[in-house]
Amino acid sequence: MKNILFTLFLTLIALSLSAQAPQDWFHMSSEDGYNGVSSNKAYESLLNGKNSQTVVVAIIDSGVDIEHEDLKDVIWVNKDEIAGNGKDDDNNGYIDDVHGWNFIGGANGNVNHDTYEVTRLYGKLKYKYDQADESKLSKDQLKEYKLFKKYKAEVEEKRENATTRLGKYNESKSTVMSAINAVEKALGGKPLIKENIDSLDGTSDPNLMVGKNMVLEAMAEGQELESINSLKEEVESQFKGAIDHFQGQLDYAYNPDFNPRTIVGDNYEDSYEKGYGNNDVEGPDALHGTHVAGIVAASRNNGLGMDGVADNVEIMSIRTVPNGDERDKDVANAIIYAVDNGASIINMSFGKGYGTDKKAVDAAVKYAAKKDVLLVHAAGNAGQDNDIADNFPHDKYAKKKLFCSKVAKNWMEIGALNYNKGENLAAPFSNYGKNNVDIFAPGMAIYATVPDDGYQNLQGTSMAAPVVAGVAALVRSYYPSLTAVQVKEILMASSTKMTEQVLIPGSKEDKTSFSNLSVSGGVVNAYEALKLAAATKGKKKMKKGSNRA
Repeated sequence: MKNILFTLFLTLIALSLSAQAPQDWFHMSSEDGYNGVSSNKAYESLLNGKNSQTVVVAIIDSGVDIEHEDLKDVIWVNKDEIAGNGKDDDNNGYIDDVHGWNFIGGANGNVNHDTYEVTRLYGKLKYKYDQADESKLSKDQLKEYKLFKKYKAEVEEKRENATTRLGKYNESKSTVMSAINAVEKALGGKPLIKENIDSLDGTSDPNLMVGKNMVLEAMAEGQELESINSLKEEVESQFKGAIDHFQGQLDYAYNPDFNPRTIVGDNYEDSYEKGYGNNDVEGPDALHGTHVAGIVAASRNNGLGMDGVADNVEIMSIRTVPNGDERDKDVANAIIYAVDNGASIINMSFGKGYGTDKKAVDAAVKYAAKKDVLLVHAAGNAGQDNDIADNFPHDKYAKKKLFCSKVAKNWMEIGALNYNKGENLAAPFSNYGKNNVDIFAPGMAIYATVPDDGYQNLQGTSMAAPVVAGVAALVRSYYPSLTAVQVKEILMASSTKMTEQVLIPGSKEDKTSFSNLSVSGGVVNAYEALKLAAATKGKKKMKKGSNRA
């Protein structure tokens, strides 16, 4: 019975998130009782009446709902492109790219699901080594064969786990729904209120007893249960998410025989191919990208939904991330597209454990650095130490040259902060790293835009990265003579330092100082960043008539 009750709590947890923290907690400051980024304080005391320049922020993600009520006024428009005429008016290689580009679409549709990178690596070697006789392989083949076995073991383990979890969720769903049905039958049409539930006698019906206890526990947790049907719908909805997730792992993510790339129609082996894709910047599932875009720049003070961090931003949507792992070729081209079309900041809320074309990604990152563009990347949600484990893409260049930088100085890697204080200050899922994660930002229970004029709480380093991108956009907007590297330095130096002992993400017992979880040892602070920016001389050459810091 405890397991069944726990399952019900999981299905209802999303409903209680909003009650645990204010919807705008990430804008707040310590004076308000939350470790937000002090953006409200910055607007009230530093930016009121101050002029700014429009900054373009590229969102490389799953797509953005560009017609959302809280985003439609801040969507980037390519003024050199005539919408819908089927021509490349600005000669940039992309036809009708009015609001951005979609690198995972083609003439006949869009990629939705895709495999994970490890699955692609396994599938690429499977035909060579699945039936291989190890004793007959050459030295070079043995090296490759060893990698094949590693990839195969990981994929098969994940498939086995997904199969087990899928079975358990289906079984739990059946048990929970059966128990709720028993309560419905016993109520006989009476309202779903505590007095009526208390009156039910489940001593001779274990199924009814389970259902009764589930409903009473939910009520005790403060859940508003309007009716049996509403409870059923919520349980169905929450179980559907889990069941679809694990079924998707079997059908797509860890299926080496699945290949949606034919939809795109590109020459996948050519990492530097341009012009492939289509102009559908929303795609079939824009939940993640729309949420990220809202955190950065949802219209402020318009009386709708929520406020973004930055107030003078245009959002460029570059669809690159499917339900599965993004592909390095697309990431590289997305960065280049963003740079070439005027983005000053690029948000990248995605990542994976394997990188297969780092040369192409590195070239794009260097191009962004040359063009003075700041790259903001989510550190990942595996509760791992990024100083030890890989999270691609990252700021370290694969090929090192004499007298050249080994890392991208225009790159920021972001961990996720919890709304709780004390030992739970770091989000329990967040990746961290004293050397490889730069700074933390709010990433738990972040209320922001979702498709179809909706709003929702989501969590992840995917939400923390756009908070930082938004703060960076504020700085670049009000102090445009600052370079990308200067903006990073300012955000790092002005961060709120935290020294309390916290649970290490991924651990239930081990603790360390929060200062050990990142390079800066702190949390991004918009108010302090803007104060420091005002006192910093910009190194960027400005055109005559431009605003200067």
